[in-house]
Amino acid sequence: MDQNRLALLALHFIDGIGDYLIKQVISYTGSAEKAFKTPKGKLMQIPGVGEVTAEAILNGKPFQEAEKELRRAEKESVELVFYMDKKYPSRLKSIPDAPSILYIKGHIDFENPKSVAIVGTRQATPYGKSQVEKIMQELAPHQPLIVSGLAYGIDIHAHKQAIKHNLPTIGIMGSGMDRIYPAAHRDTARKMFEHGGLVTENCFGTKPDAHNFPQRNRIIAGLCDALLVIEAAEKGGALITAEIANTYNKDVFACPGSIGETFSAGCNNLIKSNKAHLLTSVKDIEYIMGWDAAKPPRKKASATLEGYEPDEQTVLKVMIDKKANVLIDELSWKANLPVSQLASVLLGLEFKGIVKSMPGKQYALVT
Repeated sequence: MDQNRLALLALHFIDGIGDYLIKQVISYTGSAEKAFKTPKGKLMQIPGVGEVTAEAILNGKPFQEAEKELRRAEKESVELVFYMDKKYPSRLKSIPDAPSILYIKGHIDFENPKSVAIVGTRQATPYGKSQVEKIMQELAPHQPLIVSGLAYGIDIHAHKQAIKHNLPTIGIMGSGMDRIYPAAHRDTARKMFEHGGLVTENCFGTKPDAHNFPQRNRIIAGLCDALLVIEAAEKGGALITAEIANTYNKDVFACPGSIGETFSAGCNNLIKSNKAHLLTSVKDIEYIMGWDAAKPPRKKASATLEGYEPDEQTVLKVMIDKKANVLIDELSWKANLPVSQLASVLLGLEFKGIVKSMPGKQYALVT
């Protein structure tokens, strides 16, 4: 058993320690494994770590819980992906409050070049359902990853329509992987495992308590390029997710509805306050996102590196190897170039017509 991964998981079983503090502890001590070997006095010098937390790190109980959790995950074919793992979704890694661990079940390509989240009221009307069906049919040529929350109403309809059109879809849960909620959606979840799956940041046994869902919403917003609000009342989880997506500089779209309709009020207000683009068809998404429906989702890059400056070659090699859009932060890390210097290199490549800027601080090769 990998002791550092075991230590990483053990940190999550310490009361009062959250994602930010876990990252702080690892940053200050050098690794999760070293954190458990660091003297109490030095642990307490870490900002946010008090005496109670320091003692909890050193008492050994978190390791016992972590061992049980790893055995449970292996038994139930659930993969644990930590923030520093290469498999951690790049879109999610770029948000400031990214979860430090993900429980993943299924076959999910988080690096799909296009990712669309669909959210809305749990009391979906026939109009809302018809909009989901229309949008999903129009999205099919793009083959995007469809992200939603597995909830009643718009969420589950989006998952079912994604399955119908053979689009990969993932459900983000506010419970443990063993607590599929609502239970009525288990059959749909099983179908999703074949071409997508389920994701949660919560350990096994976590109940679908109300306070988990606002937290869950940030993962939905973080994993998408575009967030579509189909139907929403004046208040509710969909509007919370839209607000979060706006803070992440994601593109938010909303379907307009009739004036006076309860479950159109939220969408109409988003559009009126310029917090969402008007969504009448997928053409609106294509225009704002720079998608071309006439082209396949992504062509394989075949750029030659001859004739480019050394820094340009480094950047192009990363982008060719990635075979997908790349976040500027990830590009900076993989190319080993400061963001300020990288921005200049990317601008030069844009002028040369080999690279194009995409929404969400991403860059792609021109194909």
